[in-house]
Amino acid sequence: MSVNKPAAPAKEQGGLKKIVAASMVGTVVEWYEFFLYATAASLVFGQFFFPNTGTELDGIIAAFLTYAVGFVARPLGGIVFGQIGDKLGRKHTLQVTIILVGVATFLMGCLPGFNSIGYWAPALLVILRFVQGFAVGGEWGGAVLLVAEHSPNKQRAFWSSWPQAAVPVGNLLATLVLLSMSWILPSDQFLSWGWRVAFWLSAVIVLVGYYIRTHVSEAPIFLEAREKVEQEQAASYGVLEVVKKYPKGVLKAMGLRFAENIIYYIIVSFTIVYLKTVHEYDTSQLLLALLVAHVVHFLVIPQVGRLADAFGRKPVYLAGAVLSASWAFFAFPMFDTLNDFVIILAVTIGLCVHALMYAGQPAIMAEMFPTRMRYSGVSLGYQVTSILAGSMAPIIATALLQETGSWVPVAVYVLVACAITAATVLTLRETKGFSLHDVDAEDARKHGLEAPRVAR
Repeated sequence: MSVNKPAAPAKEQGGLKKIVAASMVGTVVEWYEFFLYATAASLVFGQFFFPNTGTELDGIIAAFLTYAVGFVARPLGGIVFGQIGDKLGRKHTLQVTIILVGVATFLMGCLPGFNSIGYWAPALLVILRFVQGFAVGGEWGGAVLLVAEHSPNKQRAFWSSWPQAAVPVGNLLATLVLLSMSWILPSDQFLSWGWRVAFWLSAVIVLVGYYIRTHVSEAPIFLEAREKVEQEQAASYGVLEVVKKYPKGVLKAMGLRFAENIIYYIIVSFTIVYLKTVHEYDTSQLLLALLVAHVVHFLVIPQVGRLADAFGRKPVYLAGAVLSASWAFFAFPMFDTLNDFVIILAVTIGLCVHALMYAGQPAIMAEMFPTRMRYSGVSLGYQVTSILAGSMAPIIATALLQETGSWVPVAVYVLVACAITAATVLTLRETKGFSLHDVDAEDARKHGLEAPRVAR
């Protein structure tokens, strides 16, 4: 039975805002720690945790390889926590992930370098990076679904874009802390111990995030679906079920994610490498450019969410893929000017066109899967892609730069990725205004299950 009423369990906007705030705070914490590693890998880890080969790019590539370990671990975290989240709930899963990522990040700040313990240094770094990635792999699906399943049908893209906006806030905090330390300390002190402060600060913000997440509630639509699964053996849940019943949905989620993930890490990680190694651009100025861009990115994401609610998911996402395909071709010449304002503008434009894809992802993916397997579906599609996309993007781009000495192959790489995502967008059905109850009812009809009850 079709239900046109909003699927929002929060009966007042104030209740929904509380859920959004709780989701965002935890997300800020976890992504602060995840992106802290990205920035430190570009600036510090290549020199601190790896042997000196005489070539700066070798150390950076080695650091990015350990960085990629976190992306390899993310799908595993998505699978494990997706299964738990579909069975036990989003809230408890999010409490576990925030503690895990906090402990791993704090311990990273305590590790000795290569000169002290040799190859044990990168080995321990890899282990902690794996734990960090494993936890973050379970974070995203739970955070966005907690909001998406509480949101009104006609505003789902807007409200569920706020946890996405928390990601640049986390990155902004990581950049701000490292920028402050690089300004305050001489270069040798920053490299020896200053960078550690940013990692140790995670202990404080993790406790704040954990406390706030204890005060959220599960969405009624999830509680209904869980009760149905428990009562009816035919209604299953989890990763195996979503792969079996919705393989096209998982593949489309991966296609949507592909270019978005690549363009983001080209902007926030590889641009540092390019400007630092090709032009010996000042580290503090690089971090300042990213700081400004992250602020703008945060402000733009919710507004793009509004556009996706007003004009549809597909046209907004397609615009993001097309514009992102062109970004590198004009951004790198802008970097080559070495003009501070022009560099900040190039990075900011890149994150704005990225937002056209990023803001609508939670709504699109939530509307692709029924509640009984939604956490597993969105986590699998989102996190598996990170291995081939975000984890490899800085490595591939750095290797292309090292091999050719030119930014052009990097721009072509971004163009191909965007073409894949654009083609995926064209295969989607438009889901603007869809009820999640209707998605569940369609799933029930399709797989011969009892129609879900709808709270009125």
